Amino acid sequence: MMQRQETSPVVVIAGELNVDFIVSGRDVMPEWNREKMVDGFEVVLGSSSAITACALASLGADVRFVSVVGDDDFGKFCIAELQRMGVNTEHVTRLSGIKTGVTLSLSTPVDRGLLTYAGSIPLLTPDYIPESLLQQATHLHFGSYYLQDGMRPHWTELFLRLRANGISTSFDTGWDVSNQWDREGICALLAVTDLFIPSEDELLHIFPADGVAHVLDSMLPAVAGVVAVKQGSKGAALRELDKRTISAGPYTLTPVDTTGAGDCFNAGIIYGYLLGMRSDKLLRFANACGALSTLGIGGTGSLPTMEAVLLLQAGHEQ
Repeated sequence: MMQRQETSPVVVIAGELNVDFIVSGRDVMPEWNREKMVDGFEVVLGSSSAITACALASLGADVRFVSVVGDDDFGKFCIAELQRMGVNTEHVTRLSGIKTGVTLSLSTPVDRGLLTYAGSIPLLTPDYIPESLLQQATHLHFGSYYLQDGMRPHWTELFLRLRANGISTSFDTGWDVSNQWDREGICALLAVTDLFIPSEDELLHIFPADGVAHVLDSMLPAVAGVVAVKQGSKGAALRELDKRTISAGPYTLTPVDTTGAGDCFNAGIIYGYLLGMRSDKLLRFANACGALSTLGIGGTGSLPTMEAVLLLQAGHEQ
């Protein structure tokens, strides 16, 4: 576990929790009426918010997680895994009669497909987020905008209030399984967000265009902060406060599993930003965090540390 200093930023993450069943190999696509063998299987902590939380804790942040899970074995597992990786779970609530969410991840070295049972995932509401906790926060983040049904109507008001009190904010949309993409809601939230961290596919579904550059140059509404776009094997792009756009290529590592790479990138953007990194330095730091994540199975199988990030960066600068 990362040894934290008294000055470590306090990051509150209000998010979804679920268990990931990861089936891995070069050929993991099932076929009807046929049995196939795969290379690996793991049961690990899932969810964008949780993976980002664990990566932030690994980097050195003081992370407080707010969520709801079922009062079942999977809920116990999620809480225990968060605690094992240094995340405070005092504000994770177990709900009687509810099942914890589950995602089946079919993962190859280059891509993955997901099947999710929602369970407790959409049930977080503002009632579970204590004001006393928010008063301690340096930053608040959430993932999976489109899965958090109970919070989606409330994020804009919450972010507005937090930023008025000097607390920075960030979010990652995740995929919209309903294919609606709620552009109006996203635009309202962008006006009170310090760090917007979508993937390229997600950004282009919210703002249809012929490329990321077009969206960042001319299609975004009033944006309060920085936009960092994850582009997989192409690296990432960042739109700064002055609307200047920069890009950075990926770190070339041989991936074991890409699950959670984007969530660890999120952690890198957030932690680097809180440490005062900006522009190229911030983007390269986040790219390194995302790359290191691919070296293990599951989103938390290879969490970035400051030491590992600096070693990776030093090796690529030689």
